[in-house]
Amino acid sequence: MTSAMPSPPVGTTPTGQATPARPARAGARQWAALAALTLAVTLLAVDGTVLALAMPALTADLGATSAEVLWIGDVYSFALAGLLISAGTLADRIGRKRLLLFGVTGFGAASLLAAFAPTAGWLIAARVLLGVAGATLMPSTLSLVRNLFTDPAQRTRAIAVWSAGAAGGAALGPLVGGALLEHYWWGSVFVINLPIMLLVLVSVARLVPESRNPDPGRFDLLGAALSVAAIVPPVWAVKHIAKTGVDPAGLLAAALGVGAAVVFVRRQRTLRTPLVDVTLFARRAFTGTVLASLVAIFAFSGLLFFFSQYLQLVRGYSPLQAGLRELPATLASIAVAVVAVRVITRLGVGRALAASLLVTAAGLGVLAVAEGATGYSGLAVGLVVVGLGIGIAFTASTDAILSTVPHERAGAASAISEMSYELGVALGIALLGTLHTVLYRAGLPDLSALGDSTREAVTESLAAGTPALVGAGEQGSLILAAARDAFAHGMQITSLVAAALLVLAALTAWKIIPTGRRS
Repeated sequence: MTSAMPSPPVGTTPTGQATPARPARAGARQWAALAALTLAVTLLAVDGTVLALAMPALTADLGATSAEVLWIGDVYSFALAGLLISAGTLADRIGRKRLLLFGVTGFGAASLLAAFAPTAGWLIAARVLLGVAGATLMPSTLSLVRNLFTDPAQRTRAIAVWSAGAAGGAALGPLVGGALLEHYWWGSVFVINLPIMLLVLVSVARLVPESRNPDPGRFDLLGAALSVAAIVPPVWAVKHIAKTGVDPAGLLAAALGVGAAVVFVRRQRTLRTPLVDVTLFARRAFTGTVLASLVAIFAFSGLLFFFSQYLQLVRGYSPLQAGLRELPATLASIAVAVVAVRVITRLGVGRALAASLLVTAAGLGVLAVAEGATGYSGLAVGLVVVGLGIGIAFTASTDAILSTVPHERAGAASAISEMSYELGVALGIALLGTLHTVLYRAGLPDLSALGDSTREAVTESLAAGTPALVGAGEQGSLILAAARDAFAHGMQITSLVAAALLVLAALTAWKIIPTGRRS
């Protein structure tokens, strides 16, 4: 008895060969789940920049030094960047939704500790805890997006929405901070996290399905520790050397980081299930995409951190007025979700990324000119251009990184993408912040006629020096005007340095990242 011939598979060519199954298209539930995930990442991005407007009030209330102000601003991103690799791989193992819910709860608790911090040291510690909790959120949200949307075109559109939440949230932070600081104390910028995190918790629990790697292998605890040691000490060394010069502490931290990175890479090459597939970095296109994303966020975050202070301390706007004047960047970042897919489809990933970096550099150039002029229109134009460029760059780079890995490794790939984002934020605030501080101090006039405490406050920062000079008579007013000019001049040079780095990144992206057009 002969067996019956099997029926041809669904979807065959005229010759009888099976055609690849088309990815399932997402429905209303998946898009609703995307809204919940985007809200989570928006809040994380807001928390990265919301303190920018609160820095003058926070400096006066807690008596924070310029070094402590920089740590308050960037230690959150240091903790995030250091733990993202471990958190992304952990999400693949225990479940991305489960880790996301855990992180949301921890983020709310850490927000309370930060809101009622009595000292600058306490606030720095609370920001570290926020970063630890945030590290469990960032790769979980992006990897869930990767698994919810399997159709390439829908995935790019979903990543554009997610990216708009990340970039728009970073730009929205100063506005949120300004609105709160108009009526409440600086700790309110953390209290606002609680109701939003509760909404995220309920929405994710109801709408987002669980996903994990079915064959995750053992979790590499030693590798996780090495990944932290490879990221945090070198960044601290850069900050330390930029502020105090080369000394044994800075050199030791840098050497520790380099050594940990070498051991980490060698270990990952020998494991069956590594934390990071380091062979991906052997591909010039992959490495170029990660670096381009890092440079873009580096320029954007460093600009925003000091631009908010510039609007208050130099232009004289209230926190709410300053936040409203940063709104064009927020709106432009959100608008990117509408045009990003079309731009990437038409130009391809490589050219879209390069073009967006050039657009961002042009926006920074406009801001550099406008910061030395009167009026607001030039600043608004620059912010719009920067917001559009950063939004498209982040969407293109994130989509390119996620498209290189299978869905079961989405958490690890998301961690690499997010690490470049958070490391860019931390380095942007640290390096561009340090450069701006050096330029500000170099541009100050002769302060020998001032008292010791006033002179020390003015040298420390414009935020600390302004209240000290306000009551110092005519001489104080003249020195305050000169200090504001020094601050603005430092902003101009810092903006141009960031623009130059973006141009270099754009040229690199154009040369080594494939076009990758798709219909």
